[in-house]
Formats: sequence, C-alpha cells, structure tokens
Amino acid sequence: MKILTVFGTRPEAVKMAPIVRMLKKTANIESRVCVTAQHRQMLDQVLNLFEIKTDYDLDLMRENQSLAQLSAAIFTNLDPVFSDFKPDWVLAQGDTTTVAISSLLAYYHRIKFGHVEAGLRTHDKWQPFPEEINRRVAGVTADLHFAPTDWSKQNLLNEGISNNIIAVTGNTVIDALQYVSMQAEPVEITELIERLVRRSDSRSDMKRLILVTAHRRENFGAPMEDICRALIELARHGDVEIVYPVHLNPNVQEPVNRLLRNVEHITLLPPLDYLPLVHLMKHASLILTDSGGIQEEAPAFGIPTLVLRDVTERPEGVAAGTLKLVGTGPDRIVREAKRLLDDSSAYAEMAKANNPYGDGHAAGKIIQALLNL
Repeated sequence: MKILTVFGTRPEAVKMAPIVRMLKKTANIESRVCVTAQHRQMLDQVLNLFEIKTDYDLDLMRENQSLAQLSAAIFTNLDPVFSDFKPDWVLAQGDTTTVAISSLLAYYHRIKFGHVEAGLRTHDKWQPFPEEINRRVAGVTADLHFAPTDWSKQNLLNEGISNNIIAVTGNTVIDALQYVSMQAEPVEITELIERLVRRSDSRSDMKRLILVTAHRRENFGAPMEDICRALIELARHGDVEIVYPVHLNPNVQEPVNRLLRNVEHITLLPPLDYLPLVHLMKHASLILTDSGGIQEEAPAFGIPTLVLRDVTERPEGVAAGTLKLVGTGPDRIVREAKRLLDDSSAYAEMAKANNPYGDGHAAGKIIQALLNL
C-alpha cells in the first residue's frame, strides 16, 4: 500500500508526526511525506523534533500571501507529486488550506483520501475562518474519516456519511504530546520559570503562571486589542506572571507589542518551538488561548483553560469541564480568570476534569483502519 501524507503547518506536523513515524515501521506500506510548508520556520522545527525526513518539499510560504494565492500554489505544485508517486491513499489532517486542496486533488486523481481529525464542526462557516469550510470540503471528498471523538463521529453521521467509513481513533495530538513531554525540559524554559515564577524552593510560595496564545484570524483587530486589555487587568492581580509567545503575523504583533510591551508582570516571547511550548504549558496554572490544539493538549496536563472564542469545534472539552468559552470581551475574560485564581474549588473542578481526546494510541488505530479496509 502506497501512502502519501501531506501537511504544511506546525499543528498539522505535530498531529501527523505519530502517524508518519508509525507508517515507516509498518510492513507492506510504502510511505512518503510531502510538505507544502505554508508555515516554513514553524514547520521545520517540528520535523526536526520528530526526526521526520520529507520526500517532497513544496516550500510555498510567501510573505503576505492571500488564501487564493496559497490555494493556487498548492494545486499547481502538489499535482505533479500525485502524478509521480501515484499513491493508493493520501492522508491529511485537520482544517488548513493544505487539507482542503489535498482532498480535492486526490478526488481529481481518483486517489482515496483519508481525513485525520475528521468531523469537527461549529456549524458557522465564518468561525473559525477559513477552517470550518476547509473541514467541510475534506469531509465531502474523504473515503475514510478518522474522527477523534464520538461527538465528531456523530457530526459526520448527521451529514450522511456512512458509519462504515468512520473510525473513532482519539486525537493524535495526545500521541505527540506524550512523546514530547517525556523529553528533557529545554534550558530556556527552566531559566524562564526560575526568573519569573519561583520565589523560593517551596512550591506553595511560587507565583502562578498564566500562559497566553492568541492568533486566530477572526480575532484580528478589535478582539485582539480587547484580549490585550484583559491581560493588562489580570497582570495587576498580584501573584501572577503572564507569558505570551507572540505569533509572527503582523496582525498579532502590532497590537500586542503596542499595548503589552512594557506592562509589568507580562512577558512577551517570540514564538516557541513545540518542545519548549509543551514544557512551558506543564508549568502553567491557567491557560488563555484561541488555539485549537491547546484546547486538546491542556486537558492532558489538568490545566484549566479559558478559550478566547465565541464558538469552538472542540466542545468535548467544554462538556468535560476542562475548557470554558469566554469570548474576547475584557470584562468576561478577567472575571472568569479571577474566579479560577481566587476560588480553589472552582479551580479544582476544572483541573480534575477528564481528557476526552484519547489515550495516546490514535496513530496505531488509524493505520489499522487503513490496513483493515
């Protein structure tokens, strides 16, 4: 069986890495990897971390590239790869432009397409944008849907997808997280924690770390400024330190640096590689994020997480109690964060919630489903 995996961003690489590594070890499978590299620098560090060698590198990242330009480039450059390798299956993950175009190209070539992390929906085509529609495109063309949870499977069934081509596997991000969290903590994180958080050798005397990530397109503009205003208020809480690795997108960099650069108890960092980000997450008492992946990762560490979005395609974490949607309004962000910081019972209730996203064996279940079919 010839299988081509295609991905282009850091989150895709993290979630596809466990599959790629296992495919290489599986008998009777010829596995090749193609990266579109729609995020060049952030992708490369994940490839190095998981020791993945690419067979095709399209290197499509361009400054200020529009979605239309990126889509056209993926169509044009990925098409010859399909013609060269002639795979039996194409696998892609999630909700990026890469997955939408890969799924359409596989359809044009009459190649079977497997969608990893299938079935996530908000049922609002503008939130998240353009990810909701990318997922739906992949859902229409897919020949096998790897749903991470029963909720995502039900979404697919509701859309008329046959139960016979849906496999509930868990999310491969938990596979990746277990692999990375067992590696040694980078010195940069140890030193950061010593400088900001540790006031003595007693854990009870440590300041509480709030980790922030915010970069979604729908939060550009006024919502991003509102998030910053909420962080300014939280920084006055007294025993907290806020750490915010800032995405490279100018729509994030400009307001964040303008509003937060010199605020006491707020530390702005350049984007972190995945290994230090995971270890920084392990030190956090509270996470504020609009990221999809962190909504799945934080429950694995028992960290209460406030989601800076109005809707989420990952409601399992909300239902389990480890995530809470708070939007981007400063008043609500501050109110909900302070409630967790000041009310130990409210904090414990979220911290002890179960992780609904799997047991760390999703990659094996995905490959077995392919072999069974």
